[in-house]
Amino acid sequence: MAKDYYEILGVPRNASIDDIKKAYKKLALKYHPDRNPNDKHAEEKFKEINEAYSVLSDPEKRAQYDQFGSAAFQGGGFQWQGDFGGFGGFEDIFDDIFSTFFGGARRAERHRGRDLIAEVEVDFEEAIRGTTKTIQLKRKEPCSNCGGTGAKDRSSIVTCSECRGAGQVSISQGYFSIARTCPRCNGSGKIITATCSTCRGSGFESRSRSVTVNIPAGVESGQKLKISGEGEIGLGGRPGDLYLNVIVKPHPYFQRRGDDLFSEIEIPYAVAVLGGEVMVKTIDGDVVLKIPPGTASGRVFKLRGKGASSVGSRRRGDHLVQIQIFVPQKVTQEHKNLLLKLNELEQKEFTGQKEGFFSRIKSLFS
Repeated sequence: MAKDYYEILGVPRNASIDDIKKAYKKLALKYHPDRNPNDKHAEEKFKEINEAYSVLSDPEKRAQYDQFGSAAFQGGGFQWQGDFGGFGGFEDIFDDIFSTFFGGARRAERHRGRDLIAEVEVDFEEAIRGTTKTIQLKRKEPCSNCGGTGAKDRSSIVTCSECRGAGQVSISQGYFSIARTCPRCNGSGKIITATCSTCRGSGFESRSRSVTVNIPAGVESGQKLKISGEGEIGLGGRPGDLYLNVIVKPHPYFQRRGDDLFSEIEIPYAVAVLGGEVMVKTIDGDVVLKIPPGTASGRVFKLRGKGASSVGSRRRGDHLVQIQIFVPQKVTQEHKNLLLKLNELEQKEFTGQKEGFFSRIKSLFS
């Protein structure tokens, strides 16, 4: 009987190879014999979708099918072999199916090393400019006595009798013969008969290490830096990573607000009234700030490009300087006399301004 392979996989005749793969994987998972034990209908469906995929996933076979139909593959075009050996090009599909059922364990277990977390303290200016720091870490590393094997000596490492050193054992699963990680040796192919006295068979021991790390310019307090490969050693896998929690010490003059720096300076009353120049501390050194006449307390001036930068950016923020009028706690008699005279002049000026203000208000209503 003619079969419609497109209908079997539930795809249109113009479906792409990716669409065909997706449809096949979905159906293979649904009708897999291990999910449907003793279900003859599921077994037949599973054979049928494999037959359809074997044709439609091959450009030459698909072209023949589109021209002559499924008759071109009857009686030898598709052979069910009970395992994966007869399905060239199916590896990626079956990898996904295998992972679904068995966690993908086909060889010796490999584990990525554990990540480590540490703190590093830097000065305010070091955080702005960037620096290097050496920190002390305590982490697991291969045992110095056994070299990481976990065995007492070489004669204590023997071939696993379960898998005969292959690291895998074959298990029949319905129509399939599947290789699984050996449960006795965990895929290593070896068995340890006597363990190392130092690490007690783990292959690792705890050691203190000095690690030098680069602190990038612009780092902020509370920011985490990832140092790849500086975590603990993995079991056959790559090392873990080191995550540094940065703590920036406060500065006596500067505060950070995003990429901007902020500080306050006090200026004499006379400079605020008459104007002048004052020296301002910045992260790059002292600079001259011009104070215009009539500057009020609380006014903020901006020094462009004198702030901090974000990590990985060359652009710098600004330095914001807030003016505070200096008020002396003690004054000499001479200062007092001058201030009284100044106060008298200011009172007259203020009174004149007030009278002028009220005169203008009265004229509006007259």
